[in-house]
Amino acid sequence: MPDYVITCCSTADLPREYFEKRNVPLGYFKFTMNGKEYIDDLGETMPFKDFYAAISAGAMPVTSQLNISEYIALFEPFLKEGTDVLHLALSGGISGSYNSGKMAEQELRTRYPERKIYVIDSLAASSGYGLLLDKVLDMRDAGKPIDEINNWVEENKLKMHHWFFTSDLTHLKRGGRVSSAAAILGAFLNICPILNVNSTGHLIPRSKARGKKNVIADTVALMKKHAQGGTNYDGKCFISNSNCYEDARALADSLEKQFPNLNGGVQIFDIGTVIGSHTGPGTVALFFWGDERGE
Repeated sequence: MPDYVITCCSTADLPREYFEKRNVPLGYFKFTMNGKEYIDDLGETMPFKDFYAAISAGAMPVTSQLNISEYIALFEPFLKEGTDVLHLALSGGISGSYNSGKMAEQELRTRYPERKIYVIDSLAASSGYGLLLDKVLDMRDAGKPIDEINNWVEENKLKMHHWFFTSDLTHLKRGGRVSSAAAILGAFLNICPILNVNSTGHLIPRSKARGKKNVIADTVALMKKHAQGGTNYDGKCFISNSNCYEDARALADSLEKQFPNLNGGVQIFDIGTVIGSHTGPGTVALFFWGDERGE
């Protein structure tokens, strides 16, 4: 057994069964919707379909990250028992949670100077954050020491690619992320924006496609361009979606035809309540290992 624990946050958008099977303690974000606060507990308190139905009906959830005391509460029990901690945090370009985690790290280093505590900015989100975690857990299970894992993540995290597209601009318009005119024109022309997470961990618009068939084809082409080994890519591939499984499945089917060596095929997950609070319904996100992403 390793003498350290790997932790992350609920925003890695993987099922609860995954975290339990692989022994990953979680820090839980929260969201407030229609005047009530909820824990981002992987769809248990509020099933994802109910969450996205509420957004479609006009709800505008507001999210809150882990604060310093919550991070300390997550880490300290392990430190007390003599176990080191490595935490993968949601991208600092999307959330201030990483900064809170680093402040908790600094405080705990003064209390437990003999312990190793690493809080890492994953520069990743949703199931891309989850795919990075998956690799880290494989290294843990292979017996790699905590220092080696920390160094590997810092050297390789920008090779984790995130490509998103959305077919529903309504929520983005409500949240002020696109103008009303752009949303109306986009809906009329059936425009689907394509975005990715850049080297600083920010979500950046990259291009547009007209219609789902074209946006799926363009997304597949991006994986061909950037994946390690091109169409010979033999790593894992994750997709997450916000209440649009059929779109995610259509993308997965195309990928599995054109990337025959995928490790385990394409795995499809739900975009959780915190990331989904910002995307709204209708978003499909693709994650794979590729070349180092830029700005």
